Amino acid sequence: MLLSGHGTAMMKIAKPAVAAIALLLATLLMAQDNANGPHIDHRSYQLGIMGGFAEVVKLGVKKLALSEVMTPGEMDDIMEDALVIARRNGVEMWREEDFLVTDLYPADVATGKHVLLIYTGDTLDRYLGIKADKAELVDAGAYEGAAREEIARRFGRLLSYPEKVIDDLLARQAAAR
Repeated sequence: MLLSGHGTAMMKIAKPAVAAIALLLATLLMAQDNANGPHIDHRSYQLGIMGGFAEVVKLGVKKLALSEVMTPGEMDDIMEDALVIARRNGVEMWREEDFLVTDLYPADVATGKHVLLIYTGDTLDRYLGIKADKAELVDAGAYEGAAREEIARRFGRLLSYPEKVIDDLLARQAAAR
């Protein structure tokens, strides 16, 4: 009977110790895998993102998708492979060198950078229309208040963002200003 009592006490101590050792070993193994395992280079990562976005645009889940912003040199290096991705997925890609800045993202998000627009159909025309409308408002000194917000909302809808996401992005940028 005494042995059984000691066995229970030992088990209570042993379970947490075994769990801690298992966690430590798992952490060490993951660290070793990260240190010695293959790493995905940034270019491959960018192309993978473009491939995923090209598929969701092709399937109609998104009207417009954006690559990450890149320096002009990075964009030059990736364009040939990006166009292969576009052909494979039946989508279009357009290199935007003067990205539409709205209140959805920080104003300097693409300063001096390029972005690939991934789309089908008349989406590029719609994007350029929003850009033109913003330019008219800016030229007229009327890019403020509700008109400014509507430009951002139109762009968010073209990106197929739910209204809640658009609201959250606008609120986040307003708080940052």
